[in-house]
Amino acid sequence: MIRSLNRKVQSRLKSNSALLAALAVLSVFCLPVTEASAVSARVKFACAKDYYAHCSKFAPDTPEVRQCMRAAGKGLSPRCVNALVAEGEVSGKEVADRVAKGHDDE
Repeated sequence: MIRSLNRKVQSRLKSNSALLAALAVLSVFCLPVTEASAVSARVKFACAKDYYAHCSKFAPDTPEVRQCMRAAGKGLSPRCVNALVAEGEVSGKEVADRVAKGHDDE
């Protein structure tokens, strides 16, 4: 009985730790920004892994991170690209053109 209780407590602590870590990551993307540079919550959520994989050296919601994400091009996940297109950050035509060209040149 004690072992079962101990496992439940450990499981709960692990899930709480994972939740806190996820909230910490999301909070970085939810820092106050000006309207001109604001990125939607949908894009922030969909592109969080891409941001950390390619552009985390830049502060979120800055022109530098936007340039970096553009430069990452084909390295971005489909989920991120779809969110960027849906929110108007990049056009579907631009994505199609880049895919057709087979490279990331602008």
